[in-house]
Amino acid sequence: MTADTDQDQPRKRINKGRLIGRLVAVPVFFAVFMFVPAGTWTWMKGWLLLGVFFGTIAVVYLYLWRVNPEVVVARTSSYKSSKRWDRILLALLRPALFAILPVAALDDGRFHWFAVPWWVCVLGYVLFLAGMGIVTWAVAVNKFFEPVVRIQTERGHKVIDTGPYAIVRHPGYVAFIPVAVGIALCLGSVWALIPAGLASSLLILRTRWEDQTLQAELPGYKEYTQRVRYKLVPGVW
Repeated sequence: MTADTDQDQPRKRINKGRLIGRLVAVPVFFAVFMFVPAGTWTWMKGWLLLGVFFGTIAVVYLYLWRVNPEVVVARTSSYKSSKRWDRILLALLRPALFAILPVAALDDGRFHWFAVPWWVCVLGYVLFLAGMGIVTWAVAVNKFFEPVVRIQTERGHKVIDTGPYAIVRHPGYVAFIPVAVGIALCLGSVWALIPAGLASSLLILRTRWEDQTLQAELPGYKEYTQRVRYKLVPGVW
């Protein structure tokens, strides 16, 4: 089999229906959770975030398709069942994350509860882009990167210890916190930091439980924890 044929294989396995469904659903999601609560379609902070968000996502996916197409294919597929505790955590984590948008829309777009200076929004974009950079780096080197906690035995799951995984054991979670906080600040909302903080706290709990699962079930992971001692913050935890 030629190299060109090998490169074509992931493209053939993409679930196009699921991908198209997500492309349609995401703009609807933003409309419902941002502009409806804001009470106006002329909320400029909302439109600016949309432009930066979709531009960043497009660049990230094009890059990942070049360096790690297998993970792009995997993320357009359905996922097998995860741990029960993970399903419960996700049922709490997702609403907390989604709540960032309507809370920010109600705050800055409609009621103007707490005005913030422009530099707060700039800081938000710095945090958002930094987080996206970290998660892109993590996904680029880890073909087993999935949004659910499970041992991917059908894909030959193994320990990844290169790239950011040589620094901390859960770099994807490290990236999530500045992204969540950054989105709240991008939209000019201090109140939206409440759901962002709740989502971040739940993710820290998930980090602890996922690490315990990997140590118990993934061959070689305990040895990896001896080489990379910190889960999220080098020198701290």
